[in-house]
Amino acid sequence: MQDRKKKDQVNQEIALIVRVQFPDDPVELDPLEEIQGLAETAGAIVMAGIVQRRDKPDPTTYIGKGKVAELKELVDFHAADVVLFDNNLSPAQNRNLELELKVKVLDRTEVILDIFATHARTLEARLAVELAQLQYALPRLKRMWTHLSRLKMGVGMRGPGEKQLETDRRLVEKRIHDLKDELKKVELRKERQVRSRKGTMTCSLVGYTNAGKSTLMNALTDADVLAQDKLFATLDTRTRRWHLPQWGPILLSDTVGFIRDLPHALIASFKATLEETRQADLLLHVADASNPKVIDQIMSVYDVLEEIGIKEKDALLVLNKSDVARDMPHFNSLLNRYPNAIAVSAKTKEGFDRLHSVVGDALSRSFQDVDIEMSVGNGKLLAYLAAKGEIVSTQYREDVVLVHCRIPQKYLGRIDYDNAIVTPHNAAGWVSEEGDAEIEGEVTGDGGTVEHSTTEQAESALPTAPAEPVETPIAPIEAPRD
Repeated sequence: MQDRKKKDQVNQEIALIVRVQFPDDPVELDPLEEIQGLAETAGAIVMAGIVQRRDKPDPTTYIGKGKVAELKELVDFHAADVVLFDNNLSPAQNRNLELELKVKVLDRTEVILDIFATHARTLEARLAVELAQLQYALPRLKRMWTHLSRLKMGVGMRGPGEKQLETDRRLVEKRIHDLKDELKKVELRKERQVRSRKGTMTCSLVGYTNAGKSTLMNALTDADVLAQDKLFATLDTRTRRWHLPQWGPILLSDTVGFIRDLPHALIASFKATLEETRQADLLLHVADASNPKVIDQIMSVYDVLEEIGIKEKDALLVLNKSDVARDMPHFNSLLNRYPNAIAVSAKTKEGFDRLHSVVGDALSRSFQDVDIEMSVGNGKLLAYLAAKGEIVSTQYREDVVLVHCRIPQKYLGRIDYDNAIVTPHNAAGWVSEEGDAEIEGEVTGDGGTVEHSTTEQAESALPTAPAEPVETPIAPIEAPRD
């Protein structure tokens, strides 16, 4: 593992790590690799580890009695401060292990929550982490909540003869209620903020933690997002403008990374942070192609996406770190398993041309470029088009208006065709009285128009679809072929 540090590192704890493997778990060369990474990210010094293979966990201590005795010897030998499990323990199992080992015992969820608490920077992230921690800790109260004494509930709220544990539980429940109220307000603000960008196409980076999402975002947008070689370096969503060649500017968002067995409470608490992902037009699923466990990581991300309700959204699989992975034995089989994946290197920018082309093509497929002819008095349809698509220009003739609109295919089907004529752009054959110089404009928020002297000027302010899109299939979010 690594040698014990000097006494000057007072904030670090000496840790032992434990993992129990079951028959359904994937075969791994180093089963302790991920929990060791989590422990070191949390600031612990890992001295030794134990792996046990079992058919099912021991109901009392999760590991068997023999392993408990072995673990106790290691705790005494290394003078360990904490034992970290790469499995989730029940409150009773956690308590029994602490009684046997005489040291603090944390399971996988508690380690992840501790890392999130350390890395949370914004108010939104801090609220979400605190809520997840309290929800996880509520059934595990052990009379250790003296730090909540400032949250007194006032005179008359404590019943006669009430135990301290009951008081603590009530304090925690009240704090959970308050945090949920605060986060609900944050979620509503976030939803309004994301909806305000409906006129611009958006992509969201998702992927396993430490797959290189932030590094890729910096390379694509020249942003200055924190990018570090450690787990969960990014917790807060960051959105930057990405100029896509042959398309125009779109918005690219980077958010929190996922991990195997991500705590359910944490996913629920980070609902506002993941709003960018839910509302994005396209997901870029970034995977670390150099990691031998990359396939398992890809599937873990799919599981989390399904849990947050965006399984059906279009996604492109981006295999990052291809410059390092190319010489690894698993890389060719990875490309065979995911033939539509895009191999890139955020460090060298290798593969960016193809990434630009495929993203532009994917965004183009969801839009239709149409002319809609309607009555001037049909303000309801005009408002619908402005809300659901991009109105490029309008032409008026007597009591009829022709709207040139880019709109997602799914919204075209909701138009009342008895009161409108929908045709591909320019198929209507309208020509202005002044010849080629048409009087056009963009619909503004108050229903007025901003005039442009030519169609070209009107369109110059908006992203345009590639002239000749490349027919590259989108990788759906579904299990790969074996």
